[in-house]
Amino acid sequence: MIREPLQTQRGKSMNKKLNVAVFNTQPPHLYFGGVERRILETAKRLAPEIDTTVYSGTKKGFNKTHVIDGTTFIPCKSTDKMYPLDNWVFNRSLSRMVDSIKADIYEAHAVSGYGFLKALRKRRINKPFIQTVHGVLADEYLQASKSGPLSLKMKLSNLIMWHLGRIEKEAAKKANLIVTVSKYSARKIVQLYGISEKKIRIVPNGVDIQKFKPNPDYGNVKARICGKSKYLVLFVGNLIPRKGLHYLIQAAKHIFQENKEIKFVIVGEGPLKSNLISYSQSQGVADQFTFLGDVSDDMLPQLYNCADIFVSPSIQEGQGITLLEAQATAKPVIAFNVSAIKEVVKNKETGLLIEPDSNKLAKTISYLLSNQSLREKMGRSGREFVNNFFSWDICAQKMSQVYSETTENLF
Repeated sequence: MIREPLQTQRGKSMNKKLNVAVFNTQPPHLYFGGVERRILETAKRLAPEIDTTVYSGTKKGFNKTHVIDGTTFIPCKSTDKMYPLDNWVFNRSLSRMVDSIKADIYEAHAVSGYGFLKALRKRRINKPFIQTVHGVLADEYLQASKSGPLSLKMKLSNLIMWHLGRIEKEAAKKANLIVTVSKYSARKIVQLYGISEKKIRIVPNGVDIQKFKPNPDYGNVKARICGKSKYLVLFVGNLIPRKGLHYLIQAAKHIFQENKEIKFVIVGEGPLKSNLISYSQSQGVADQFTFLGDVSDDMLPQLYNCADIFVSPSIQEGQGITLLEAQATAKPVIAFNVSAIKEVVKNKETGLLIEPDSNKLAKTISYLLSNQSLREKMGRSGREFVNNFFSWDICAQKMSQVYSETTENLF
């Protein structure tokens, strides 16, 4: 049985702060994805008991060491080119630093530390290495392959995902312990990577419930984005195949025949952006879509508050942190009833879960937009649900337990 992390006793080690080295290709203080948020928020909360040093690629101008909220961020040579070239260069740099990066525990997110792990094992250094798996990459590849005909660009993207899945599997086998974000991901790690359940700990991502909270003061922002449209339907995420945005564009075409008062706002960047814009034009709904690209960390809570509904048509999620953020902001969500989504959305209580189908998605969006009292009721339930189970404080506490368990015989 796959376990939640257990509290262990460290005896004399309690008098000494642990030193944890964390590897992530993207500099967490310059990117705002779920992985990066987890690194920042966990390290900040554990600073009184753990010294965390984060090693990241030289991206977005990151070339000098920074200290933020007690966490040290050190640049390691990569490229600022597209993934996975930056990841490969970053891992190559890390492998050459194996003798100089000293820590009690090493922790890598996704495939950001496989080069270091290889070098570590080659030198027979037995320091604990934790592999943190978010969405299982091999599963992401499989689900995207089943999503229907793929364009040449999508096929290339999925081929890269297949390769990265092989790397993640190898790293998972060599790591001392695996942390993942959901029961679904844990099952997929066992199934696709052949890892023993005993090696896996489940530590869900969290949400900053003080940052993402209901605030009615952004009506002017909504008016600026929506213009004459009455409703705002929001999506936040990377523009990649598994996010299923073609379902939303198809759904918009059905909805548009009866309701022209909806603005679909897409937040995020990715390789499919131009493809999705072209597809919205070919479906005759381009005027109903606004692609904002990446937005500032301060702007994001405002956009959640502007939304009437949050929609995630993803066909695979290791957890789905944007679903948590939307619920924390007291917004009802609509999502497909797949992968780990059912763990973070309570169907018919905090949102509506449906099968992957554009017609069903259109009908569900229309139904929820027509029922304001239900939207408000689900929003209140979602806020309470996230507050009770998915705060960053809970995540940090569980990671502290994992570190303790990993190092109980270290000192």
